Amino acid sequence: MQYDYIIVGGGSAGSVLANRLSARSANQVLLCEAGQDTPHGKVPEEILDSYPGTAYLDKRFIWNELKVTTEVISHNNPDVDRPPLRKYEQARVLGGGSSINGQLANRGAPTDFDEWDARGAKGWNWDAVLPYFKKVERDMDYDGPYHGNEGRIPVRRIMPDLWNDHATATGQAFAQAGFEYLPDQNGEFKDGYFSITMSNAYERRVSAAIGYLDPGTRQRENLTITTQTRVKELLFEGNRCVGVKAMVKGQEQEFRGNEIILSSGAIHSPAHLLRAGIGPAMALGEMGIDVRYDLPGVGQGLMDHPSVAVASFVKPHARVNDFTRRHLLIGLRYSSEMEGIPKGDMFVAVSSKSSWHAVGEQIASKIIFVNKTYSETGQIKLNSTDYREEPTVEFNLLSDKRDLDRLMDGVRRMTALHAMPVLQAVTSNAFPASYSDKVRQVGEVNNKNKFLTGIFAKLLDGPDALRKVLMDKFILEGFTLEQLMRDEEALEAFVRQAAVGVWHASCSCRMGADDNPKAVTNNAGRVRGMEGLRVVDASIFPVVPCANTNFPTLMTAEKVADAILDGA
Repeated sequence: MQYDYIIVGGGSAGSVLANRLSARSANQVLLCEAGQDTPHGKVPEEILDSYPGTAYLDKRFIWNELKVTTEVISHNNPDVDRPPLRKYEQARVLGGGSSINGQLANRGAPTDFDEWDARGAKGWNWDAVLPYFKKVERDMDYDGPYHGNEGRIPVRRIMPDLWNDHATATGQAFAQAGFEYLPDQNGEFKDGYFSITMSNAYERRVSAAIGYLDPGTRQRENLTITTQTRVKELLFEGNRCVGVKAMVKGQEQEFRGNEIILSSGAIHSPAHLLRAGIGPAMALGEMGIDVRYDLPGVGQGLMDHPSVAVASFVKPHARVNDFTRRHLLIGLRYSSEMEGIPKGDMFVAVSSKSSWHAVGEQIASKIIFVNKTYSETGQIKLNSTDYREEPTVEFNLLSDKRDLDRLMDGVRRMTALHAMPVLQAVTSNAFPASYSDKVRQVGEVNNKNKFLTGIFAKLLDGPDALRKVLMDKFILEGFTLEQLMRDEEALEAFVRQAAVGVWHASCSCRMGADDNPKAVTNNAGRVRGMEGLRVVDASIFPVVPCANTNFPTLMTAEKVADAILDGA
């Protein structure tokens, strides 16, 4: 069968495109997803859960072999040891990241999208993208000029009167530090603290697959969804992409289409292009790949939001309450006031528990993001021409010193916050936290971890002296806050070592102007030098916005879908 559109990847962008392109009955649309299906009535409970801390660690839903480096790599000094590899949980399930993420539904700063336009993505300024953000959402709390009420993804907030005591005390601390309470995170973009906006209805996650691939959409005769389908090769006739070769439940199949759309995310979409011979000629030659088209920007400019955390023990009365399983209720947007950097460049997500297990329920953290990051030297390279091999992923998160400086400042700010009496009343034993391999291992959902953390948690709830000994020995990794506050070198060392991304991989196939040699696609996602081939996902962002990337990705897919249907 000849399809009009073959979409490779059923994540946030792919789900939107499958819905929008198949809405025109003349279009035959095929959606290929490497992971499992999540049909109505059979969505795994871990995905539906308002608390996301089990879904994103579940081996059924992620690329288990994917590992990345986050620290800066010196390519000019081969004698320096490479930084350690870290697991990087990327979704492998219908709905993609929206099926396992923290459900944060924010958009970024208006200046982000004006910058997109200024960088060559004409027609992507704030005034142009706001209607598409509104189109995505069904806001259950607010209407007005910033909000949509008819979209497929419901958004809501848990208001302060329903916060647990830890979140309430944190809000009071923010207020005492001089920050304004903002009723609406997605209203006017300015500094302040707020109830976090989330893609969730009635305490259940609404992923892109749930919202856009609903039963009515799935019943369309012109839409085919094939899951457990891993695309191994793009097929070409000359410079035209004409189909894909895929493994479907272990059997090789070919699918032919008039247009192939890569929506595999900012790590796997560029990998598809590189294996097809589309990318930097020198790098392709080193891998023995025939150059189909020399496109230097493929896999370059990879970005994420660098983050570190300050955590603490939460006293029993202040822990997550029975009203919601949500752990992220309150956020803070603030300005670093660093010269030349726009307002609202920093973000703090307040987590009232750190994991699903008993010890996780006792540990809260303030996760500090550099929302307006300037580190743009990350890259993706092939390790092998074999589609089964994960690529080399180097984020180089703190390659721009402005990002390092602002994270260090953020640690100082959150440490000072913890010293306030209002937070001392609900927390103790604050410490610098990192998402280490040890934390990941304990976070695996199994009976062993459930049993061991249950015992350890009872001890932590015992005498203060015992808790300090246990936390120093088993939870603290490397530095204390006291050390970091009196030793600038120690603070820098901690931030450089502990900084990780927050699963916002983006910008590795950037859209831009025709005269930009690093631009991979035009402003409708068409791959330069190719026919019948597009990329539509977070990889085409010209720069990562000041936001969790799910809603910008949904917006991007909606906007490009309109362009495709209009013949662009």
